[in-house]
Amino acid sequence: MAAVKYFEDLAIFQKARELSKKIYPITQRGEFKNDFRFVQQIRAASGSVMDNIAEGFERGGNKEFLNFLYIAKGSSGEVRSQLIRANDVGYLTQEEYDELYNDCRKLSAGIMNFIKEIKASDITGAKYKE
Repeated sequence: MAAVKYFEDLAIFQKARELSKKIYPITQRGEFKNDFRFVQQIRAASGSVMDNIAEGFERGGNKEFLNFLYIAKGSSGEVRSQLIRANDVGYLTQEEYDELYNDCRKLSAGIMNFIKEIKASDITGAKYKE
């Protein structure tokens, strides 16, 4: 596994950011925008994925990072559940639902693969270098 200096360079962070960016416009239209609590929930959950990746990375140690990655993975599942609900009540087109749902599935798998890489690595984290 190559050393990464910044969390912004992680593919999983970039994918989480893209997911969050896709969520915002769909929550700003039609009936969806009037469902204030739901809008807050799905925006917070999608932001939580990228935020937990960032926070865990910045902690500097693999044990903490792994914990935050599991939380990020959980948030990805939360977004998936909310997408199902949004689709069930007609807030999404089928195409939007399919794309976002698949993005979440791929992101969740990517986070899990990254967790496995970290667990298999001998590197313990930047805070243990010195």
